[in-house]
Amino acid sequence: MEWFESLILGIIQGLTEYLPVSSSGHLTIGANLFGLNGEENLAFTITVHVATVLSTIVILWKEIVWLFQDFFKFKWNEGTKYIVNIIISMIPVGIVGLLFKDQVEAIFGSGLLVVGICLLVTASLLAFSYWAKPRQRDHISPWHAFVIGIAQALAVLPGLSRSGSTIATGLLLGNSKEKLAQFSFLMVIPPILGEALLDVKDMAELGVSNAMGGLSASSLIIGFLAAFISGCFACKWMINIVKKGKLIWFAIYCAIVGILAIVLPLF
Repeated sequence: MEWFESLILGIIQGLTEYLPVSSSGHLTIGANLFGLNGEENLAFTITVHVATVLSTIVILWKEIVWLFQDFFKFKWNEGTKYIVNIIISMIPVGIVGLLFKDQVEAIFGSGLLVVGICLLVTASLLAFSYWAKPRQRDHISPWHAFVIGIAQALAVLPGLSRSGSTIATGLLLGNSKEKLAQFSFLMVIPPILGEALLDVKDMAELGVSNAMGGLSASSLIIGFLAAFISGCFACKWMINIVKKGKLIWFAIYCAIVGILAIVLPLF
């Protein structure tokens, strides 16, 4: 991987992890365009995912500090309820990650057709959430947290946006726009770190040199910084976009890219 490829893919990961357009789908498209092999792509994917987690922590550090302060009071308060909801939301994706990891990885190698179809599904979800007007709730309930967690688990499919699926599901359930984006970004931190640990385990079994393939340390550093900086920008931007309810433009974008991903390989 050349330095400019890692720069482009890092920016793509940082932006699309938070914008509802599917980071996995765009990384798959980028990997196909650049001709990256699976092992090289695995090492890079781990690096940029960790970078986006750090960008979430940087942007939402006040909320994270508040959660830990409330939790360590060892009382049933708002922060403790919030953490419990995050744990509940992790159950579906944890089941998928532990029991169906090999099947999910096989889907990632199935080409752009799956990516295109899932991007169209993402577009549909975003469009439905834009036009639906359910009764607004001030707090995310444990049941809604679990349903949003199911949406996150399904979004392991390449092209099905995690942020798009979770935010659209939450909006369709009637949850507050102001609280939803923040919850969506916080709930992804543990699963991404867990997935990274599983991938590191796979890399250790392959051997570091084999797992790295032709990937250089400079490419990893450039990709990490690009994903971190663009992730900080996208996280803050996306929170404001959700508050304003302007998700329909991302639905249009996902529909266009999804159609292109399906049609272009045919030529």
